[in-house]
Amino acid sequence: MDSGFLGSEVYGDTIADVYDDWFSGSDRQVAIDAAADFLHASAGAGPALELGIGTGRVALPLAARGTKVAGIDASTRMTARLREKPGGSDIDVKLADFAEIGFPAESFGLVYVVFNTFCVLPDQDAQVRCFSEVADVLWPGGSFVMENFVPDPTRFDRGQRVEVERVLGDATHLHAAVHDPVEQRVRSRRLVFGSDGVRTFPVELRYAWPSELDLMGRLAGLTLAERWAGWTREPFTGSSPSHVSVWRKP
Repeated sequence: MDSGFLGSEVYGDTIADVYDDWFSGSDRQVAIDAAADFLHASAGAGPALELGIGTGRVALPLAARGTKVAGIDASTRMTARLREKPGGSDIDVKLADFAEIGFPAESFGLVYVVFNTFCVLPDQDAQVRCFSEVADVLWPGGSFVMENFVPDPTRFDRGQRVEVERVLGDATHLHAAVHDPVEQRVRSRRLVFGSDGVRTFPVELRYAWPSELDLMGRLAGLTLAERWAGWTREPFTGSSPSHVSVWRKP
């Protein structure tokens, strides 16, 4: 891993205690239910593997629908939160970087990654390696499903962006980011100002265009089967800010 790029475990360990509180609410729950429905339709009884399983926000609803789920995550604190939840201890979780999946070959009918988590892999080599690992653990006919944002370099002015993300109670959340278009990296910090002082939460991403992801899939022997703008299968267009993509192993 690039020494200048914080690992995904840093993000997870830093945000674990507040993650579920910050990323909850009725709108988010509707999206999670739609994701679980989509993934269950793809996996059936499973088994399915989630890359970057975190606190189980998608894995637990998917398991509740009858899909056997396993996961991989680099953060001990995020996975500890998962195991505290009802059903969390029933999920087999491997503590590791998901560029190196490490499960036996042809173990899963579905591998999936949500919430832009694929982009925490620090460079193109790691992302290509992840696709190869996914192809190895999928059985023939299995699917790799990814929810990811479509890059938008116009968000940045002179390679940077600062915005007020939310004001919640007595806390103000600022988001500060710098953009490296050559390496396709965004290095950002969420700064939370409150009555107890200032807390910093790092988020560092290496983004990839949909066409680049398709090429990674082809190199791994996977073929793009579907691409939607969201979990309810809205058509993907040139103005879609995100995508749900499905690659299949022959």
